[in-house]
Formats: sequence, structure tokens, C-alpha cells
Amino acid sequence: MRAGAHLAISVAFFLLGVPLFGQAEWRAASEDVEEDRWSFEFATMGYVVPHERSYASPTFSADWQHLHTEARYNYENQETGSLWVGYNFSTGQDVALQLTPMLGGVFGKATGIAPGFRFSVTYKKFELSSEGEYVFDTGNRSSNFFYSWNELTYSPADWFHTGLVSQRTRAYQTELDVQRGVSVGFSHNNVDFTTYVFNAGWTDPTFVLSLRFTF
Repeated sequence: MRAGAHLAISVAFFLLGVPLFGQAEWRAASEDVEEDRWSFEFATMGYVVPHERSYASPTFSADWQHLHTEARYNYENQETGSLWVGYNFSTGQDVALQLTPMLGGVFGKATGIAPGFRFSVTYKKFELSSEGEYVFDTGNRSSNFFYSWNELTYSPADWFHTGLVSQRTRAYQTELDVQRGVSVGFSHNNVDFTTYVFNAGWTDPTFVLSLRFTF
């Protein structure tokens, strides 16, 4: 039931954005940039989990024209990697939406196939974003799991943002199936550093430190 509820939350995040665009035509997200230009993003997230070993989860993505590719480690589970391919879409100007449906393969401590998505809705200084995946574990059907990460951020200045965040993960365990928290972040040029605090007030807090580079 909790997995279904969090899946519903992620779908709701998406549906909140869709009506804003009416009959707007979807286009490839890279349509307005040079066709042969690659863009890259490297991020690492350090998890400081109470009563468990701290760990890092690095990700790397590369985009060219419509194509999105991504590699993750320690995301679906610790000592587990995943490789992804997807297709980028975008629409809107004053209210901009980007959507990337994806398909991934998971290997390591967990093994399986995972359909997933990433999307964001941006309006002025606000951004609503979500990424999720459902892992079909090929080794143990009872280990099938829905993962998600949802954020609502407000950026009063180009260099500062803050917001609300929720996640559902099996990479580590806490007393809460759906974790929720707050974020504070700072950006400069192509670098972003964000601190997340989960579960404060409900149970022992989990801290997540994110460092992201785009180039």
C-alpha cells in the first residue's frame, strides 16, 4: 500500500504539470541547441544514515539530441549499478516542462529490469521535479520495488535554492517507508551543492550531501 501511495504521489506530481500546457506541442528537449552538441552531468550524493554505514551514490549522464543515457551506482541498492537509456522531450516557455521516459538494467546485489522516468516543471522561481523507477527483480519477484525522489524548490536568487523533498528507497533502511525532508542549496556557474535533511522530527535524521557538475 505504501509503494502504491508513493507511486500515486509521483504520478500526481506529473499530472500537476500537464494541464498547464493545454494543447502545446511536445518537442525534443535539445531542439533549440546545436544538433551535435553533447551535454554531461556528474553528481555524487553522500548519505549519512543513522545506525548504518555512510556511503556515496555517484551518477553520470550524457545527452545528445533526443538521446539520454545514464549510469548509476549505489542507487537501487548498495553495491549495485544500473545503466539507462531514454528520450528527452520538452514543451512550454513561461511554464516549461521536461520529460524523459527511460528503460534501465540493474546489476549487482540487485538484478533486474526497470522502466523509469524523469520530469520537471519550472515556473518563474519554482521548480517541481520527480524521478522514479520500478525495478522488476529477475532473481526474486518479492524484491520488486518502486523507487522515487520528488522535490519542490524555490530559488529567490540564481545562486540559492531551498525546498521540500521526499524519497522512497531500498538502498538503506529507516523507520519510515516514505522519507520526507527539506533542502538548502547553493549554485555557481555549472556547480551545485545541496544539503538534504530527511525525517527530522519523525525519527533520527538522515543527511544527504549532493555535489553536481554540468558541462
